[in-house]
Amino acid sequence: MEYPQTLASSHCGDSTIDGKARTMARFCTFCLAFLLIGMMYADEPKRKALIVDGQNNHNWKATTPVLQEYLEQTGLFTVAVATTGKNVVGFNPKFADFDVVVMNYNGADWPRETQSSFVDYVRNGGGLVIYHAANNSFPKWKEYNTIIGLGGWGGRNEKDGPYIRYRDGKVVRDMTAGRGGSHGRQHEYVVETIDTNHPITRGLPLKWRHVSDELYDRLRGPAENLSVLATAYSDKSTGGTGENEPVLFTIKYGKGRVFHTVMGDNVQQINCVGFAVTLQRGAEWAATGKVTQVVPKKMPTAEQSLRVK
Repeated sequence: MEYPQTLASSHCGDSTIDGKARTMARFCTFCLAFLLIGMMYADEPKRKALIVDGQNNHNWKATTPVLQEYLEQTGLFTVAVATTGKNVVGFNPKFADFDVVVMNYNGADWPRETQSSFVDYVRNGGGLVIYHAANNSFPKWKEYNTIIGLGGWGGRNEKDGPYIRYRDGKVVRDMTAGRGGSHGRQHEYVVETIDTNHPITRGLPLKWRHVSDELYDRLRGPAENLSVLATAYSDKSTGGTGENEPVLFTIKYGKGRVFHTVMGDNVQQINCVGFAVTLQRGAEWAATGKVTQVVPKKMPTAEQSLRVK
C-alpha cells in the first residue's frame, strides 16, 4: 500500500484551477491523508520527537510549527517542543525521553549539565536532526561539532577541519585555509542524490530542484564518520564557490544517528516537497535506523521545483 502524502497536493505555477478550488482540493487531500495514515499506523506505537528552539538568527517561531507539522504528517511521531527563552540557565530537557531531537537552535551556550546530557543522549543511541542554522551553533563546543560533522560561521576556519566537496564522482576532504560558512544569493538549485542506497535517499529522484533558498557553502568541521547523501552546485554566478557542496549528509556518533540538512532559511524555503520528504525520512532514520515511508509519486524534478502548498 502506498504511503499517502499531503505534500504533493499543489504544483508551482499551476493555473488550471482557481484559488478556491485549489484550497478545497488541498484541504480534502489533507483530511484524507490523515485518515489513511491513522488507519495504517493505528497499532504501531509512535516515536517521540523533540524540537529544540528559542534562540536563532533565523525565524524559529515560524519554522518550528512547520517542522512539527511535517513530522506529524507521517503518522510516525508525536512531537514536543523545548524552547530556551532568552536565558538558557535552567534549560535542561530530558533528551533521553525522546527517539529523535530536531535542532532549530542557534544561540547562547547551554549549561554544562545540558551539554553533557545531550552528548550522552546521542552517544548512547539517540537520533538527531540538524536543521539549517543549527550548524552555526556552539562553535567552541568540540563534541557538538563532532556530532554535527560540519558547521559554519562563529569563527570557524581550517583549525576546525576540512571543507567537504564532491569532485569527479568522489567526496573530497579539502584542507585549504579559509573561513567556515558562507552562502551566495538565494536562488533555486538542483539537489543531486549521490548515495542512492541509503535508506533516506533510496527511491528519491537522482536530481530534484529545491525552491529559492540559501545554499550553504564552505562548511567545515571534523567530518568524522560522515556520509554525504546529496550535493548541490554552488554557482559562482550567484556568489557561490564553484564547488559541489554537501546539502544532505549523515554522521555516526557512538551509537547515535545524525541527519543533517543545510536547507531551509525560512518558512518559504521549507515550503518545498523535496525538503519536507527528506526531513521526514531523515527523522525516521535518525530515530530508528530505517525508513518505512514511500517516496510520493509527485516529487520535484530537475527542471521544476514543487511547493507543499
